[in-house]
Amino acid sequence: NSRTISLLSQLEKINSDSVLGESDSARHVTSKILHLVQSQEKTRKEMTSKGSTGIEVILSTLEVKCFNFFGCGFIAVLLFIIMKCCGRRASVLVTKGGTQILLQLLLTASKDSPPNEELMVLLHTLLAKIGPKDKKIGVKARINGVLNISLNLVKHNLQNHRLVLPCLQVLRVYSTNSVNAVSLGKNGVVELMFKIIGPFSKRNTSLMKVALDTLAALLKSKTNARRAVDRGYVQALITIYVDWHRHDNRHRYMLIRKGVLQCIKSVTNIKLGRKAFLDANGMKILYNTSQECLAVRTLDPLVNTSSLIMRKCFPKNRLPLPTIKSAFHFQLPVIPASGPVAQLYNLPPDVDDVVDESDDNDDAETESEIETEIDDDKDQHYKNDDIETDINKLKPRQELGRSIEELKMYEQFFPELSENFQEWDLVSKEPKPFVPDANLSGPIVVPTASEE
Repeated sequence: NSRTISLLSQLEKINSDSVLGESDSARHVTSKILHLVQSQEKTRKEMTSKGSTGIEVILSTLEVKCFNFFGCGFIAVLLFIIMKCCGRRASVLVTKGGTQILLQLLLTASKDSPPNEELMVLLHTLLAKIGPKDKKIGVKARINGVLNISLNLVKHNLQNHRLVLPCLQVLRVYSTNSVNAVSLGKNGVVELMFKIIGPFSKRNTSLMKVALDTLAALLKSKTNARRAVDRGYVQALITIYVDWHRHDNRHRYMLIRKGVLQCIKSVTNIKLGRKAFLDANGMKILYNTSQECLAVRTLDPLVNTSSLIMRKCFPKNRLPLPTIKSAFHFQLPVIPASGPVAQLYNLPPDVDDVVDESDDNDDAETESEIETEIDDDKDQHYKNDDIETDINKLKPRQELGRSIEELKMYEQFFPELSENFQEWDLVSKEPKPFVPDANLSGPIVVPTASEE
């Protein structure tokens, strides 16, 4: 413990020193801290324990100095601490303001030509670890202008899987924000994802799994879904799914097959996507593949997702159905010779007679999403507006079933609710205030006029 505290104290002294010639000392201290963190669990717990300033010292060093030649060491320290206990320690890093500092460091490091590959790998890996713990990381990334940094790295390093994998993981985190998904889609991220996931290959399956998850998140935006439909990617997704279904005989890549189905599910949220799915004979393909998966219990997630897609894309018809689509035939007693009912009965069997108006207002989607995100940017603190805080509104209002005038007719049956029972003073012949007796156990007797 004393050694760790001593090293952190030396690091604090370097931070306070305004002379930039202390880089050798900083590099030496960094290597020592990294060695302790890698070799001793006790040191990792101490740096993230309650009241410890270890994380704060490292983050302040990255924020103040930002030396590329020893910044990798500090990021490696943070990454190693978080990887050993991702949940709680990642939350500690977020609460200390680590997300903002790492995004700023990413922006600074991207200005180098060429960028430091080792630094970029460590930064993206660390951001991917802490991203799910920070609800505002998508907004912060857009404000700091780092959205396209990860995208450009993927574009120019498609063969460098060591760098592409963490960049895709960060893009997946960014894409959970709808405005970020639209912005990335305009810069060609959808087309880029299809370059990674196809054609069929069992090499680098981890990279393909992350790419499919990222694509599924991007296609939840209707703007990106329309872009994918216009470029014929629905047919490509169905082809990829069929290839994996045929080649994955031992069912080792069920997650990849499910990832493809998630992409199809996202793109069929819009009317154009459902039409493209039907035109590509997707209904028959998913039905046949689902039938083949029924015998294997571990493939139930594939069957469930396929069922959701087929139910969503199946043509909708009004009752009664006079065609072979219906298992029951509902015959109207009187069918007019003309009119809307006669037109429905005269439609061919494969016509969808229910007008799908779900995508009529898609043009205003992007604008509404951007306006929503602007409001969120103004309020950085998380606030749930659905929770009512007014106590008066939370109390249920008791309303009488009848008016007061109607209820007065029952007053004679309950005189104790309206009459004023008072004890009379026999001397002064005047009522005196009633004081209940604590020891009185029997009923209260009111004197009558004869007794007086």
